Amino acid sequence: MSAPAASDGPRVLITGGTGNTGRAIAARLKAAGARVRIASRTAPAADKREGMEHARFDWADPATHEEALRGVERAYLVAPALVEDPSVLMLPFIDRALAGGARRLVLLSSSALPEGSPGIGLVHRALRERAPEWAVLQPSWFMQNFVDPRNLRLAGILGPGEITTATGGGRVAFIDADDIAEVGARALLDSAPHNAAHVITGPEALSYDDVAAILSEVAGRTIRHVRADEEAARAQLVKAGAPAPYAAFLVRLDLAIRDGAEDRVTDVVQRVTGRAPRAFRDFARAHAGAFR
Repeated sequence: MSAPAASDGPRVLITGGTGNTGRAIAARLKAAGARVRIASRTAPAADKREGMEHARFDWADPATHEEALRGVERAYLVAPALVEDPSVLMLPFIDRALAGGARRLVLLSSSALPEGSPGIGLVHRALRERAPEWAVLQPSWFMQNFVDPRNLRLAGILGPGEITTATGGGRVAFIDADDIAEVGARALLDSAPHNAAHVITGPEALSYDDVAAILSEVAGRTIRHVRADEEAARAQLVKAGAPAPYAAFLVRLDLAIRDGAEDRVTDVVQRVTGRAPRAFRDFARAHAGAFR
């Protein structure tokens, strides 16, 4: 990833600029000389200190879109949170961005969401069909979920030392958000557009039994995977605070894992960045204190 002169770098809009990937991508782009504009509802002080532009932005408020897109050549798109069908908000924004002169759009999606599927899958298709230059990031499950206080299963790990899922022996090639960010930054700044959907995984596919064994090793205490059926897994999530529809959604993802949907390893991180992705054991060791 070459570093253009600061005055010549492209202006890149980062939605979701305070999230796991957005923050890391923004930092990389700024270091490479891009003119970074963070789009969010409020202006984080850190962005101002680091010399990044800021635009007040709300996916649901089209009145905020014009200023956010002013002069933008490239954009990183993260779907609005807690919206049943983000395509309803995102597709008009994409049309407006392209009409205003943006050429390269990079979307954060998921390995569980194929092109054309309801919601974000429709946004994926729109980028491929409409954007002159595009990329879709389809990462597997984030390693950061294991240390995110919003993870409804974290209490079980920290308390009785249990991870309750309906995944059975299904495997996932967990990915570090930093590796996703590196791929995303290159998709935004490489001289040649990627024009591709990148299924981004870590270096090995692990079952939750494997994960529990690794966490036990680094934590110095026993953490086990409880193989629950669909009903028990859903009840456990509701007990942890998940609304019933969301718990049902998470369990459906568990069942997809059980049936092999995430049991794959790709070479995207190595091929795009030139380095190997982080292994889950290395991530767990770096965060060992969180599991003790």
